[in-house]
Amino acid sequence: MLESTSSLDVHQQLVSLLGNPSPIILDIGCNDGTDSKRFLELCPEARLYCFEPDPRAVVRFKKNLHRYLESVRLFEIAISDRNGQIEFHPSNADAEVKDWDLSGSIRRPKNHLTEYEWVRFDQPISVETRRLDDWASEANVNQLDLIWMDVQGAESDVIAGGGRTLSNTRYIYTEYSDRELYEGQLSLQAILELLPSFEVVRLYPRAVEGDVLLRNTGC
Repeated sequence: MLESTSSLDVHQQLVSLLGNPSPIILDIGCNDGTDSKRFLELCPEARLYCFEPDPRAVVRFKKNLHRYLESVRLFEIAISDRNGQIEFHPSNADAEVKDWDLSGSIRRPKNHLTEYEWVRFDQPISVETRRLDDWASEANVNQLDLIWMDVQGAESDVIAGGGRTLSNTRYIYTEYSDRELYEGQLSLQAILELLPSFEVVRLYPRAVEGDVLLRNTGC
């Protein structure tokens, strides 16, 4: 099912679909917390675990979500297929968008450099990274209502390190692109092949990339 809708509409649809007044949500690649804040405004009893490795975005997250600190836990790490340190490629730009940090990834940029010529990737930095399954085990998080994932081409890395956790997750909402914006980025079809228990609920296509909502048929 194809849909084109506003970001706020998507959050409203998801909260309605979850049908849980106190859902457990993971926001992987949360940036400045805009999406987490919307979930909390729509569902005040939600519990959110947020992950962001870019130090610039972390500063803005703490400022934006200071009213919700009882409902939100922020982990200043990347989620991937390994534990330890990993190279992160922060994004930047010029002029009025000089602080653009929405395209950073643990994957090297590839076609992103031509599809979005105004985005610049500066010197990579080393950040802490964790496997999703190891984090969930340590945090004693066993059942999830939703994973909201915006990891800029690193979807397969999250999946590789989170098989057990994903099997206990009701819904996944993730960005995708079939143009390999980052080195090794999987197409939507390839992502679906890694998640055989999930089915497509809705597609939200855009020009170069899009978002997809997946439902776990085993939950």
